[in-house]
Amino acid sequence: MGDRDEDEELQMALRMSLHGSPPAQPEPKRSKPPSTAGESPEAEARRKQRELMAAAAEKRRRSFASPATVVVAPPPPPAVVAEQTPSPQEDVKVESELTVVPMEEPKEAEVEVEEEEKGEELPPNIAEKLWTMVFGSRVSKAVLAQWSNQGIRFSSDPETTMGLVQHEGGPCGVLATVQAYVLKYILFFSDNLDNPEVSDPSYALGQRRFYQSSFAARDDFSSLTEDGKKRALVHAMVEILFLCGAGKKAVVAIVGGVNRGVSGSDSKQKIDPTLEGLSVESAMDFQKVLRVCTFTSRKDAFNMLLANIPLFESRLGAILFLISSLLSRGLELIQTDRDDPSQPLVTAPFGHASQEIVNLLLCGEAVPNVFDGKMDLGGGMSLKGIPNDVEVGFLTLLESLNLCKVGQYLKCPKWPIWVVGSESHYTVLFALNPNVQEENELEERESKIRRAFDAQDQSGGGGFISVEGFQQVLRDTDINFPPDKLEDLCNAGIIVWSEFWQALLQLDKRAGGMKDPTGLMGKKQFTMYHFNGIAKSVLNGNSSTGGSSPIQRPRICRLNVSVPPRWSQDEYLADVVSSSTSGSKDDSVLSLAPPVQTSQHAPLVDCIRTRWPRAVCNWAGDVPSIV
Repeated sequence: MGDRDEDEELQMALRMSLHGSPPAQPEPKRSKPPSTAGESPEAEARRKQRELMAAAAEKRRRSFASPATVVVAPPPPPAVVAEQTPSPQEDVKVESELTVVPMEEPKEAEVEVEEEEKGEELPPNIAEKLWTMVFGSRVSKAVLAQWSNQGIRFSSDPETTMGLVQHEGGPCGVLATVQAYVLKYILFFSDNLDNPEVSDPSYALGQRRFYQSSFAARDDFSSLTEDGKKRALVHAMVEILFLCGAGKKAVVAIVGGVNRGVSGSDSKQKIDPTLEGLSVESAMDFQKVLRVCTFTSRKDAFNMLLANIPLFESRLGAILFLISSLLSRGLELIQTDRDDPSQPLVTAPFGHASQEIVNLLLCGEAVPNVFDGKMDLGGGMSLKGIPNDVEVGFLTLLESLNLCKVGQYLKCPKWPIWVVGSESHYTVLFALNPNVQEENELEERESKIRRAFDAQDQSGGGGFISVEGFQQVLRDTDINFPPDKLEDLCNAGIIVWSEFWQALLQLDKRAGGMKDPTGLMGKKQFTMYHFNGIAKSVLNGNSSTGGSSPIQRPRICRLNVSVPPRWSQDEYLADVVSSSTSGSKDDSVLSLAPPVQTSQHAPLVDCIRTRWPRAVCNWAGDVPSIV
């Protein structure tokens, strides 16, 4: 029996040496060594061997139990476990002595993650500056309610499952721009969503070259998985934040006290109570709960945002992402970007996102204008526009009303996706094939001339330039007008684009003009989709009961777009005559309309024609709405 007890204690010591022991754990009791009287030589040899092994095991256990480091060793391989399996009684005894070890280590790791999750507090003066920059010194409760009750969430409707739902009108500029980037990943990067580095510009360049061939994205939106949509959203957020951070950093704003990694069906139950009584009515309210984390690695930012998606789906999602974008850019640089830093970024009285917010998310700078580059006003003053090309673009109804001029950077983005602006709302227009933006020889020529004209336009997009600027346009584009025509154009002291364009249509292309004897410059036909994320009531009929009930859902519309060949001068003049005799009050707009043919019209079509001037659009069902 004595030999058996010693064997059991030896096995226990060996197991403890493998598993380790916490510093505060009392040393286990050991039975007294048996009397050596009357031992046989073989028994004495076995006893000494066991004592040596037990001493070695005890020494190993004490080294693992050092207060400096507590290490939980991995379990032994299955073969070893099979050889050293204790009896059920020993199992209970060993487990009772070692239960502290696996509990202590995860607890310490959990505390470390929690500390990391908290991020940094904003100093009170920075919080005050941020609040004033976004909302101004006087903001209504209605506007605050709009911005503090809009999450970044996908539609549950199968037809619009790829779209973000907008319940509040104010943050639509943020939601629509994020939506545009989300579509980029859903349409063109669907096979790479597991790669945290997919938002890197060098990676996207190779993908764009692939899609510029004959490949096109799929329009089977109902097949999207929840995980795929979530990852597309995180990639979109990472790309925007690093764009704002000049590719060097991304700042993520979160709410302190909301644990990271909350996901699944219980995410709403865990986050909503935390935000239940949270009031966001002043800079100090922000300062108390806001925490910021700065990342220089896209992978780290991706993982952090992926873990915190439930927070961005919550009612504070839109405002948290806007703050993240502003802090990624830097508050000082934001104010430098703007023409009038005294005005809030959220416009009064309706709380809409300003063009500066939309531009920040599109190009990384909070510039207020949509033309290309800078416009020199003289005297050391200039207006700031879009500094370089962009991933997703922008079109606006205001351009069709001659209230602004969108430059080529925004009109011709790298991917066929555009945020569409109206007087009070933002929506998204997109195509499945980047080839819709390819231009033939004369289209490229027109784009070059238009860029040269816009570069000399100091009217803020009014569409006219000085005689000196006009001479520079002619030199930059190799246009040679006859002397009499040149004198006619310069007679008034200014040159208006519409008159310049009519003159180009009469000028042979060999002299730098647009006149082509064939009149056939290639007809284009393609399909586009328009998504409006604002949830509207739609009657959901039930044929079995004969009743219907209203449901709230976003809307998507498929448009067939046809761009006819360029007009010959005879066709252009015939259209001007037919338009002027139709009784319209606005000949200047109708003179730019395409020849009469079967088509449908809506304000969205006017936006599309700012990109494709002669486009004809048709669709089935409800009229696409940009409001």
